[in-house]
Formats: sequence, C-alpha cells, structure tokens
Amino acid sequence: MRLTDFEVLTFDCYGTLIDWESGILAALAPWRKRAGIALGNEVLLTLFSEVESKIEAERPTLLYSDLLAATLVEMGERSGARPTESEARAFGQSVKDWPAFPDSAEALAYLHRHYKLAILSNVDRASFAHSARRLGQEFDLVVTAEDVGSYKPALKHFEVALATLAAMGIPKGKVLHTAQSLFHDHVPAKQMGLTSFWIDRRAGRTGTGATKPPPVPVKPDGTAPSLAAMVEMHRREADR
Repeated sequence: MRLTDFEVLTFDCYGTLIDWESGILAALAPWRKRAGIALGNEVLLTLFSEVESKIEAERPTLLYSDLLAATLVEMGERSGARPTESEARAFGQSVKDWPAFPDSAEALAYLHRHYKLAILSNVDRASFAHSARRLGQEFDLVVTAEDVGSYKPALKHFEVALATLAAMGIPKGKVLHTAQSLFHDHVPAKQMGLTSFWIDRRAGRTGTGATKPPPVPVKPDGTAPSLAAMVEMHRREADR
C-alpha cells in the first residue's frame, strides 16, 4: 500500500483526531470526586467502552449527547455511584471540551493539500461542530451518527460516504479509511472492502481504553503511532 495512491482520506474523529480519552476523563472528574470513585483511569475507560457500545447498539437513533448522558448513568449504576442529573447532563455536553491531539490540526492542513478529507463519526452534528473548530478544517464530507441513524461498527456511515464519493467520481479503491479504533472502524471498513490505515494512538499501552477490542481479528493495511507520523510517511513517498 502506498499513501500516494489514494484521493480521499475518511477519518474517524474521536480517538484519532480528538483526544477523547483525555476529554472523557476530564469530564468524569466532578462525578469521580463527589462520589469517591476509586477506579483507576484505565478501568474507568474500559467501563465506558463497554457501556457506550452497548447503548449504541441498543438505541442507534439516540442523539450522541443524550447517549453520553445515559452512558454515565449506567456507569454509575455498575460502580455503585449513580450520578446526579446535572452530572449526567454535563457529561453529555462535554464533547465541546475534548481537546484535539497536538498534531491533528497541522497534519490535517498538510493532508488536505493532497487529499479530500471526510469524517465518519459516531457523534451528532452539534457536537462535531465544536471539534471541527478545534481541528481548523473544512471537511469535504461529514457523516455523523445523527445523519444515518446508527453507530459504527454498523455499516451505514461507510455506505453513505462511499455512495456520496462515488457520485463525485471517486471509486472505493481511491479511499483510505484512517482511524484509531479497530472495533468501530477497521472491522467495518474491511467488511466494506476498504483499505484502512491504523493511527495507533495507544501504541505501547496495555488494553484498548475507551474502545472495545475488535470482535474478530483485523489487520489494517498500514499503521503509524500518530497523524504526524503518517504525514512523514506521505512526505517520504512523495519525495521518492
């Protein structure tokens, strides 16, 4: 696989471009402090991954801000420390505060000179608008869970994106799906016959953090530990 063979990069946003694990932990801090939650960060992120993905599968049309609130309620029930209504509501609205990875904006600016950029995200439009401002980019295509009425790893994001790109004259073979989550992104990308590139933001760390492990083995076609590293790979290819 050569990065320079593609015309479009379809990105997952949260975990890939936006540091959602730092954002999640910061948003959980008031509840953890008030309730005296003794669970460590990795245990709490694993609990989040289990509950969030369960609710996404059970309630695929639920707006993501409401889904986040419901996730905290169930996390509280499982850990014996139910959040207050205001804590759940604040967690649901917290996407606006989640930071971008330090390399994301600069790397996207470079990549946009060479590719069309698309977002395939498990959030709602209003939440993503805040993140887009942090990333400093106008994306060529944005497909959210709110748009398609389902959450990845369901295939609707990919179906809509590929149909839209095909109408623009861009075939599937020229699309590279670029993402951190093996569970949410690389498994369904492979089911759709897409080439995929893994931004392994958790390289060197144990566990899968805020994302569930993939239900089946999956092998991305390329990998880098950061978006900046992917940019350097592209530069080297282009120089050759």
